[in-house]
Amino acid sequence: MSYYVYILVSRKDKSLYTGQTDNLQKRFKRHNQGTVKSTKARIPYDLGYFETYPTRAEAMWREWELKKKWNTERKQKLVENFDRSRVVEILGL
Repeated sequence: MSYYVYILVSRKDKSLYTGQTDNLQKRFKRHNQGTVKSTKARIPYDLGYFETYPTRAEAMWREWELKKKWNTERKQKLVENFDRSRVVEILGL
C-alpha cells in the first residue's frame, strides 16, 4: 500500500492545503464535495502536488515537515514545478 502527501490549491482564493492519505482519489473527491471540515469553505480544489511514500509514518513526517517548516512561497514553488501529467495519472482525469 502507498501513502500520499498532497497539496491542494483552492480555485476560490488560491490558498494551499497540505494533507496525507492512503487513497488520494477518494480523499480529493471528499475535499471537493465539502465533506472535510477544514477545507469546505474554499472549494473547489485542484490537486497541485503529491508525493508517494511506502509507510504512513513517512507520509506523516513529510506532511508535518511541509506544514511546519515550509512557508507558503516554498510550497507554491513545489506546485508550480510539479509535472501536471502525474495528477492526470493518479486521479484518472
